[in-house]
Amino acid sequence: MPSKTPVVVAFLFLLISIAVIIAIAFVQIHKKEVLSPGLKHGIVLDAGSSRTTVYVYQWPAEKENNTGVVTQTFKCNVKGPGIANYASNPDGAAKSLEDCTNKVKDKIPYRQHNSTPAYLGATAGMRLLRSQNWSAADGVLSSIHSFFNNQPFDFRGAQIITGQEEGVYGWITANYLMGNFLEKNIWRAWVHPHGAETTGAMDLGGASTQISFIPEESEQNPNVSTEVVLYGYQYNVYTHSFQCYGRDEAEKRFLASLVRTSTSQSVVENPCYHRNYTGNFTMKHTFGSLCSASLRPANYHPDHYILFKGTGDPALCREKMASLFNFSACGDREDCSFDGVYQPKVKGKFSAFSGFYYTAHALNLTGYFSLDEFNTSVWSFCMHNWKEIPLMVAKFEEKYARSYCFSANYIYYLLVHGYKFDAETWSQIQFQKEVGDSSIAWSLGYMLNLTNMIPAESKLIQMPMSASVFAGLLFLFTALSVLCLIFLVISLIRAC
Repeated sequence: MPSKTPVVVAFLFLLISIAVIIAIAFVQIHKKEVLSPGLKHGIVLDAGSSRTTVYVYQWPAEKENNTGVVTQTFKCNVKGPGIANYASNPDGAAKSLEDCTNKVKDKIPYRQHNSTPAYLGATAGMRLLRSQNWSAADGVLSSIHSFFNNQPFDFRGAQIITGQEEGVYGWITANYLMGNFLEKNIWRAWVHPHGAETTGAMDLGGASTQISFIPEESEQNPNVSTEVVLYGYQYNVYTHSFQCYGRDEAEKRFLASLVRTSTSQSVVENPCYHRNYTGNFTMKHTFGSLCSASLRPANYHPDHYILFKGTGDPALCREKMASLFNFSACGDREDCSFDGVYQPKVKGKFSAFSGFYYTAHALNLTGYFSLDEFNTSVWSFCMHNWKEIPLMVAKFEEKYARSYCFSANYIYYLLVHGYKFDAETWSQIQFQKEVGDSSIAWSLGYMLNLTNMIPAESKLIQMPMSASVFAGLLFLFTALSVLCLIFLVISLIRAC
């Protein structure tokens, strides 16, 4: 009788081979690892009227519902004034960007330099320059284009954004940073917050100011709203930008009106400057802007000086603010701010940033505070003698410190008489500079919007075994199984 040992061995090898085939197939299918394709980076240069700021952002390459989950990783303030100030020296605008650009190179992995998009968005300062001298504005932008053509980044252009775009992007930034678009659930997945209310946004720059919010549904007007789509959701945002109503340009218009009504052309009293402050400004400083050009006196000469003398009178300062606004253009309309501009009633919480924040901060006010607290602080601050101010706001340059009394009264008039905030709605305004480590600025909203147009990358699938190893093992143990099965069949036939 033939030995049964070979048959038993073959049977065992058949079972082991089948078990191994099942095991490697299970491991290959169920133990695969889904890897993120990594991070993408983007650069936005915020070319404001008073200075340029460079921001670096990053987001996961696969994105969420076609929009990147973006974080700010680096910020660099460019030395020197805003690019509009280089109208007579356009190459200087490009040269001013060198230091920050070199720092950005160190913040982005070298292998990603060529694929990292870079954008420059110029705001109200360049909008004014373009209106005043189109060729000068074009020269500044051309010099920046040439500069970035010699940089390793994927430069997508230098453009002058509209006031409406600036307002909407600022609104996107504020709401994104506050988690009104996305939040992580208990499973660490990004989801749309249930019942989340959006926050209005108010930005005070040097040459323009913007207000953006979603009004009550009954007051929404499709003709004056902007449609925004982020993370698969649509928002209809009311926004308006007021050119020449930025802090710097408003002050120039205010000084020009004081000169126009002054009995003396050599010494002009300014109730918004502190007592014992004197400032010698050229006529070009006050009247050279397109915003104040209509107020130029007959004896205008750019290089002639005007001496402004502070009187520190907050009541008169606030009274004279009315000259900056045209309220009569609204007539009896309630849905109108000033200059005949339509505005629905303000609703909900607001974030006030840029110049709004810096002025409140100079008064030792930040976050939420009442209208009464603001007025009390303004009155107290404006009543101080100029000699005391450097001690109070030593961290600020003189050109800002001398103007905070003006700025505070201007903000009051803009918000209360212009946008029609009252004591109740004022308490819903948060004066803030940033959320976490990210600045509240239009540039982040700009980057978020642009990620809608940057293709997402698919997630990478990493298998436990390479395709060749998996195929080789599968072939080996399948062949062994077949041989064992053939041996068993032959042995069974012989036994019969």
